[in-house]
Amino acid sequence: MIRIYILLLLVMLMWGLNVSAIKVLVDAIDPMLLTAFRVMTAGVAVLIICAVMGIFRMPYKHEWLIIFYISIFNVMLHHSLVAIGLEMTSGINGSLILGMNPLITVMMAFIILRQRMSWLRVFGFMLGFVGVVVTTMTGTGELTGVSLGDVIVFIGVLVQGFSFVLISKLKPTFDARLATGYMLVIGAVFIFLASQTFEPGIQEIIHLVDWKLAFVFLFSAVLATAFGHMTYNYAIKKVGPAESAIFINLNTLFAVTGSAIFLNETITMNHAAGFILILCGVFMGTGALESVIVKRRERRQRV
Repeated sequence: MIRIYILLLLVMLMWGLNVSAIKVLVDAIDPMLLTAFRVMTAGVAVLIICAVMGIFRMPYKHEWLIIFYISIFNVMLHHSLVAIGLEMTSGINGSLILGMNPLITVMMAFIILRQRMSWLRVFGFMLGFVGVVVTTMTGTGELTGVSLGDVIVFIGVLVQGFSFVLISKLKPTFDARLATGYMLVIGAVFIFLASQTFEPGIQEIIHLVDWKLAFVFLFSAVLATAFGHMTYNYAIKKVGPAESAIFINLNTLFAVTGSAIFLNETITMNHAAGFILILCGVFMGTGALESVIVKRRERRQRV
């Protein structure tokens, strides 16, 4: 179990720093074009890893439809919206909004799957959303401070939360890690076609010849996206959703810290307050707090 927790900690570190990596890359390359190449590289890397692990196979006819359906939200919309949104907002704001991911996922499950919700979780939702509002108002102190980039990143979180619900309802009959590889490749193809519709040409990708940008790109594509998603899908089955939600908070912490270190962005009191509210909201809204309470009661009863 300790090994799983170490892997989760490593993944959260990579995902947190990936926000800064994408922010650096979209400043040099069109967000849609970058996302297409980054996601395609990640997808191919996942399929190669699956082949080495001996779990690679071609999907059956009915499985292709499931993979395509989920990839629309999980890959095409989510990755595109996050890349575009991060170009229009600060890395810190984007990081904190992305920290709402587990909370949004649980909320989607409640709305779509009709899962029962306690008042403690409802209160967690409220805290989380207040945290996002406080974060996006940084520097102005009023609602007009919410930027279009903040809204786009938030929508990106919403569609990913919806995709997680779809995955729970439409589970492929083969290994989830292999399904992840196919979803990334399919999504990348459609993102590339969309990028050529709005901004024809791929000449900007030549910027990756610069060794610094190339290093950042490979980190984002191979380590954060490919290895990160594969490892997380494996770990989530071992530790459960409540425990994984707690680790997502570390993702936000690493992302904010990375924005301050690598992007030279300033962490304000609003950011700190927003992070604390989101942290508390996720801890309560995902059921992690309830899980801790239940376990303590069980231990007391045994004693």
